[in-house]
Amino acid sequence: MRQAFFSTKLPQEVFDSFSNFHPVSKEELSLENALGCVLAEDFIAPEDLPRFPRATMDGYAVRAEDTFGTSEAVPVWLKVTGEIKMGEVPQKALNREEAIKIATGGMLPEGANAVVMVEHTQPIDETTIEVFKPVAPLENITLAGEDFSQGTLVLPQGHRLRPQDIGVLASLGKDKVRVYQCPRVAIISTGDEVVPVTEKIRPGQVRDVNSYTLSALVEESRCIPVRMGIVKDDFQTLRKACQKALEKADVVLLSGGSSVGVRDFTLEVIRSFASSEILCHGVSISPGKPTIFARVGEKAVWGLPGQVTSAIIVFLVLVKPFLHYISGEKVDFSFQPLPIKTITVRAKMKVNVPSVQGREDYLRVKLKEEDGILWAEPILGKSGLLNTLIKADGLVKIDLNVEGLDKGEEVEVALF
Repeated sequence: MRQAFFSTKLPQEVFDSFSNFHPVSKEELSLENALGCVLAEDFIAPEDLPRFPRATMDGYAVRAEDTFGTSEAVPVWLKVTGEIKMGEVPQKALNREEAIKIATGGMLPEGANAVVMVEHTQPIDETTIEVFKPVAPLENITLAGEDFSQGTLVLPQGHRLRPQDIGVLASLGKDKVRVYQCPRVAIISTGDEVVPVTEKIRPGQVRDVNSYTLSALVEESRCIPVRMGIVKDDFQTLRKACQKALEKADVVLLSGGSSVGVRDFTLEVIRSFASSEILCHGVSISPGKPTIFARVGEKAVWGLPGQVTSAIIVFLVLVKPFLHYISGEKVDFSFQPLPIKTITVRAKMKVNVPSVQGREDYLRVKLKEEDGILWAEPILGKSGLLNTLIKADGLVKIDLNVEGLDKGEEVEVALF
């Protein structure tokens, strides 16, 4: 007996249901292993950065007012009273009409408020320089605490660490950071027709493309894929595989078995677990409507379409934001055209594209530049065809409240 979609939801309603889940556990990692992880607590500057006023150019520490009015025609002469070596604390203060040689990063001496660049000076003798370009107060120097002052917020909880963030943490003496663990994501391919990629396929069979594709997408999302193999269309076998997956991972992805059909056991298997809840069966997006999102205890279970193209779109639109969410990352679900941070470009539609109101369509497009204009050309094809994604440069979202896109209309393309 066929079962109808009973809780089809809008994408925003699916995002709202993420609140049924908590972020994964926290751990402390060494700084060299923290790239890509999400901070589990605010990081407050324990000290000023920099700790002392520093030169940002090679040259001479000076009093800026001693250079006012100088020019190549009317230079000023300053007495050189010493040199500040790197890592050295200046032992003497700077007086009027004096200069002290300094290198980039050197500590500014007391009394100095600027650095004149070496190329704007000319030595007269061993103790005198000629300055022929004035400097303003604070020019070519960084003050103590100018980057970050002690007690200020440097990086907030929920921030995913980038290389520059690692550098800031290191500069403030942080060798270990408290982060959220990388979620473990179990991947199960279902279907009697699915066989390992190494097998010679017979008519009616397909290779297990989804395990590899979803594993790559999970890794790209900074999570850990746990491939559970292929499971045949058998209730008990699938339930055992799901049980094992729930024990090993924070999230379970089932590809195939999400549509309405007598041989699709995904819903029945999920319901067979205690404390299970089907949050939605069907999402108003295309491709990918027959998507399942469920909760089993504290774990999430996603039932993705068996067609690999549909599975990829659903992953990018729904699953990836969820993985970011349980990773502890702050996610802005109003981000366009995808609810995750991605590189986008503006382009004009090459042709008219119809759409159905009440659902979000994700159009695969190829970008072409003609006469200085960037055009987005639809890659048309059925949801099961891989070439629509291989040929495409990105996705264009057609909002659920519009009937399509007009030729020449400007759109935002989320690049792959």
